[in-house]
Amino acid sequence: VPLPKPSVDTGAGLERIAAVMQGEDDNFHTDVFLPLIERVGELVGRSYDRSAEERASYRVLADHARAVSFLLADGVYPSNEGRGYVLRRILRRAVRHAWLLGRREPTLAPLTDVVVRQMGEIYPELTAKAGEIHEITEAEERRFLETIEGGLRRLDDIFASGAKAIPGDEAFKLYDTFGFPIDLTEIIAGERGVEVDLAGFESALEEQRSRSRTARISGGTSTGVRNSGSVEAPAVHVSPAGKWRTVKRGKQKFVGYGTTEADTDILAFRQEGPRVEVVLKENPFYAESGGQVSDVGVVEGRDWSLKVDTVRKEARGTVLGGSFAQEFEPASLHAAVDAPRRHDIERNHSATHLVHHVLRKQLGTHVRQQGSLVQPDRLRFDFSHHGPVDADTLQAIESEVNDLILANDVVGTRELPYAEALALGAMAFFSEKYGDVVRVVQMGPSVELCGGTHVRTSGQIGTFRFSGQSGVAAGVRRVEAVTGGTALRAVRELEQRLVAVAEALKAQPEHLVRRVEQLLEERVRLEARLAEALRTGSGAAVGGDVFSVAGVELTIAQISTEDRAEAGRIADAFREGKRNAVLVLFGSAGRGAIHVTLTDDLVSSGRKAGDLVNRIAALSGGKGGGRPHFASAGAGDPERLPAARAATPDLVAAWLESGRVPEATGA
Repeated sequence: VPLPKPSVDTGAGLERIAAVMQGEDDNFHTDVFLPLIERVGELVGRSYDRSAEERASYRVLADHARAVSFLLADGVYPSNEGRGYVLRRILRRAVRHAWLLGRREPTLAPLTDVVVRQMGEIYPELTAKAGEIHEITEAEERRFLETIEGGLRRLDDIFASGAKAIPGDEAFKLYDTFGFPIDLTEIIAGERGVEVDLAGFESALEEQRSRSRTARISGGTSTGVRNSGSVEAPAVHVSPAGKWRTVKRGKQKFVGYGTTEADTDILAFRQEGPRVEVVLKENPFYAESGGQVSDVGVVEGRDWSLKVDTVRKEARGTVLGGSFAQEFEPASLHAAVDAPRRHDIERNHSATHLVHHVLRKQLGTHVRQQGSLVQPDRLRFDFSHHGPVDADTLQAIESEVNDLILANDVVGTRELPYAEALALGAMAFFSEKYGDVVRVVQMGPSVELCGGTHVRTSGQIGTFRFSGQSGVAAGVRRVEAVTGGTALRAVRELEQRLVAVAEALKAQPEHLVRRVEQLLEERVRLEARLAEALRTGSGAAVGGDVFSVAGVELTIAQISTEDRAEAGRIADAFREGKRNAVLVLFGSAGRGAIHVTLTDDLVSSGRKAGDLVNRIAALSGGKGGGRPHFASAGAGDPERLPAARAATPDLVAAWLESGRVPEATGA
């Protein structure tokens, strides 16, 4: 039937048409959403009630499960900016609704499995990435579950104070410390009729960004001397105030891709006190960019020499600077980069390209470069990934990178139009600004846009070895590595340590594993003998002060071990054959600790060791938890443990006199 106004959108999407066809008055009651809603009910232990106030949380979880599944299938991954942050906000809003339903475990992750079963046939990318979707969703949920309780508690404190608005610094603390996106804070505040100081939040956020930028700059400006005596070039340099003098007219040309030396002229210079800066016509010095640090070296005239320790970019070109005590007179000169240092940098830079390629091959195409640092003695590479890379996979990545090095492929560079470079398969993921024409660097299967300097063949990298892995932000991992001579030295140092260990254990290096296994087996036997000795001692090993408190035998003793398991064995020996007794152990080793054990009859009456240990530990500023019959707490301030010990009889008396004993956190 022709519509009177065919240009008007009726809004009759799939869900609404399905609702009409199935005789439902709500999209969420169709067979599109009900399987998801029913699964939510299974997870939280309560079936969906169409009239209950909490029904909104069931619907949010069902809807957000679909959104998260499709975003991940489309290659969007949780991050703190752009589309990735939209995804993170959706995920965290869903975690909060699951929390409202009493769920303290990942909820969206199992719901994504339902989405894949429902829609995987029509959208095969869901099926292809099903495992990855579940894994990333679960990891992101667990990350927020670690902080959501603290954030909600902080919000409750703010609401309880009667505040009409959440201050900007508090909103920022919720964002920065507890991971609450600002829109989630607004939603929760709106439910209580409380506003949020958004301007104050943005101000605090900008202050943090400024601190981060300052830290990055100051972190890059520190100079250091390597074993070879060459100086690490700072990342950023402040220009001196001297006036520039033009010597020759002309345009600077960078010749550093093909050489580390050049006979050239000075286009301009300036001198300020003991510092001189020059702009060369032919410049072989690389200025820091794209994570690669600046070159250092020397510029020499007929009877003078300028040691270059700063290299930076500005509008007139690359500026070289160094200390120069005499009056500077420009003349033709020879410019020479510290070649061994440059070659080390090139090894590390080329290795980052190979690492990037192999990471994407081994972990998945979601891996995207998030930052890098290329120095003479190491490389650092940040990339998007949802969790730590296991040791076996990291070893496989290292091996494949070394295989690519051994292939000794020629490293080719060419300039292409940007669109043509992307069509060639070049990766351009990081936050770089690209012009219409870009430089493409290819080595074997790796093709990237890059303006840095590189080895001539991949074999010149020598040896590649990972030196560390860590997390730098939610969803961002960092690997560090060494190449060439540094990698060989690292291997030699490891060999030397193995030889030293072998000598200490009186074993040949090839027999070390078996020798260590023997020592571990011997330790297990000794621990078993110790446990048996403590058990058969029937509490005799415990010596201390004994009190009678409200009919309960209270023993307070001191132990010198930091081993909680050993304290537990002492506690088990104490409990054996006893009734109506409490043991409190004060550990003096390390940072100090408090352990409490109760006999079974006290536990059966509803008493919990975790509650008592927290009452005692609170006097020292500590807290803890454990099982009903045995709990431990750390001492916030070890110097306050004597006062806590002195107060223990009164604390036990108050604990016994209390009616219903509240369960302590972690007990």
